[in-house]
Amino acid sequence: MKRNAVIPYAIIAIVGIVLVIVISVAVVNQRDVIQKKAEGSEVKDQAQEGEVTQTPEEMFASNCASCHVDNLSGNFGPPLNKIGSQLSKEEIHVIIKNGKGDHMPGGLLKRKQK
Repeated sequence: MKRNAVIPYAIIAIVGIVLVIVISVAVVNQRDVIQKKAEGSEVKDQAQEGEVTQTPEEMFASNCASCHVDNLSGNFGPPLNKIGSQLSKEEIHVIIKNGKGDHMPGGLLKRKQK
């Protein structure tokens, strides 16, 4: 029984078409990411000029929640649900501004906020 010689070429063509589609989608997504980063740099420039671009809740969600969890119970970072009884407002502000240890980065506040 002879095999059809066209089948391997058809499979290669189908794989090639699928690959082109996947790469095209990835490039479009990458373009969106680059565009969002460029827009983000404009937001950072405005923040450096003193404009408030995020509420404290938005700042926590974007900078802190990944380590301290939304309910403040702690995950990678320590729990914060009772930190107000352990540290003063000024001490908390200094830690947020300057960081603490190897895992808490400094520079999360660009200007003095109350």
